[in-house]
Amino acid sequence: MEGEGECSDNLFTSVMTLTKMRVPHVPQRYVLPPSQRPNLTLDLTTTLPIIDLSTLHHASQRSLTLDTIQGACKELGFFQVVNHGIPLPVIHDALAAATEFFNLSLEEKMSLLSDNVHNPVRYGTSLNHASDKVHYWRDFIKHYSHPISDWIHLWPSNPPSYKDKMGNYAKAVQVLHKQLMEAILETLGLNFGNLQKEIEEGNQLMAINCYPACPEPDLTLGMPPHSDYGTLTVLLQSGPGLQLQDNKKKWLSVPFVEGALLVQLGDQIEVMSNGQYKSVVHQVTLSAENKRLSIASLHSLPINKKIGPAPELVDEQHPVSYNEFSFRDFLNYISSNDIADKRFIDSIKKSV
Repeated sequence: MEGEGECSDNLFTSVMTLTKMRVPHVPQRYVLPPSQRPNLTLDLTTTLPIIDLSTLHHASQRSLTLDTIQGACKELGFFQVVNHGIPLPVIHDALAAATEFFNLSLEEKMSLLSDNVHNPVRYGTSLNHASDKVHYWRDFIKHYSHPISDWIHLWPSNPPSYKDKMGNYAKAVQVLHKQLMEAILETLGLNFGNLQKEIEEGNQLMAINCYPACPEPDLTLGMPPHSDYGTLTVLLQSGPGLQLQDNKKKWLSVPFVEGALLVQLGDQIEVMSNGQYKSVVHQVTLSAENKRLSIASLHSLPINKKIGPAPELVDEQHPVSYNEFSFRDFLNYISSNDIADKRFIDSIKKSV
């Protein structure tokens, strides 16, 4: 189990440690200004799109399914998928591996501690514990995962089953990502073949998150409002807690559906579509009673691949709206900027 108290590395304290200490209040460094605090009473009955991916393989249903995907991408930048081809045992094993990792001793996890966003494997808390002005109620481990043979030797060796269980899930999500990208590009009228090589050779970053029960969930967040940098994020969650912002800036709570996976459009899709599709702004709320785990598989084109608006989607009525950027540009940006203050994509939008 975790030791109590703070560690010498930048006075690092994980939220798992705070939970073990049974702190009655969140420390001041986690308290958000009133205007940034979450609304925990949002209506969970909001209907958000759930798409049966098996229908993509039936000629009679494919067109209707693509229309549904297109509508979800335009309206929300988000949808859930079922019948996605990843067996429930693989999903449950990945969540079990995450649980086992976060239950390790603090000393064991500290060997992976880093605040360098370029590190291929790193454990941490908040967004970046060394630089965050306000801290967020989250512990995480992140690691590159594709091609898995290049990275898996760097992953945690403890718990012993971690590489096997998380590796099986990572490989399955990589296959799903390719299928989703093919469908989404088709809805934009773009040729998948033109980007197939970059998609197949692109980056996959697994962000495994632990959001312990929080004594004052109305004062803080697990993650602040942000959008993801890549093409798509495929998210597995163990329970509710994700909120997303619709195109009217209204927050919606995402219900938990057993076995479903959440698909979130990232900044690279927004740029590629020249703004037809938007990357979804989302945040993570907390519970006073329940711990929540999530496994975010963040996909992007290769790290140095510059992406700009697709030429097919640019004309006099729709001029180029974004500058080109790469995943490396994003990493450099977050090394010196706080994404809680300004989204990366706002830094590459062309002025009208």
